[in-house]
Amino acid sequence: MSQPYARLFVVSAPSGAGKTSLVKSLCGRLPELRVSTSHTTRPMRPNEQDGREYFFVSNPDFDRMVAEGAFLEHARVFDNQYGTSKGQLQQKLAAGHDVILEIDWQGARQVRVALPGCRTIFILPPSRQALRQRLNDRRTDSPAVIERRLADAVSDMSHYEEFDYVVVNDDFAQAVGELESILRGRGEALTARRPALTPVLANLLELSTP
Repeated sequence: MSQPYARLFVVSAPSGAGKTSLVKSLCGRLPELRVSTSHTTRPMRPNEQDGREYFFVSNPDFDRMVAEGAFLEHARVFDNQYGTSKGQLQQKLAAGHDVILEIDWQGARQVRVALPGCRTIFILPPSRQALRQRLNDRRTDSPAVIERRLADAVSDMSHYEEFDYVVVNDDFAQAVGELESILRGRGEALTARRPALTPVLANLLELSTP
């Protein structure tokens, strides 16, 4: 599926880390970049449009697409299903566009197996407290749902080392700049195993620092 001049980037993050806002801003800087629109079974939120944020489909339709082998990757996240259409991705890559997939870590793992030449990026919030505040500020979930999202976020963030790069979304403009550096091939200082991440991860994952 890969093309000689087109590259595939996979971006994952826990809910509330700001992934979608970062990618949207990044696309404003890199107009030739394309975002792959995923299919999902989750309900459409206010101000969303079918085919823009997601292709919203029923569970039976999603299951049918899985059975037909229509997805490059698919996963169940927070009681809803998400998947990346092979055909849509192929079309964008064939046109010579670099493509970003916004998917969870489970999907990212599948894509790495199918397309090992892709580059993967994980977005972290600066702290667990900041993540809680961002989830509260969205005003889309009940307190019980927010608590569950926070618990799921810890599990998600524990997979950060599976990714090539990690960007900490503390200062938004800086985080966008770091994403741009990675896409431009200058992400050497942003690898997932860099020592500077140790205190951030200690807070996020409740680890003890040496």
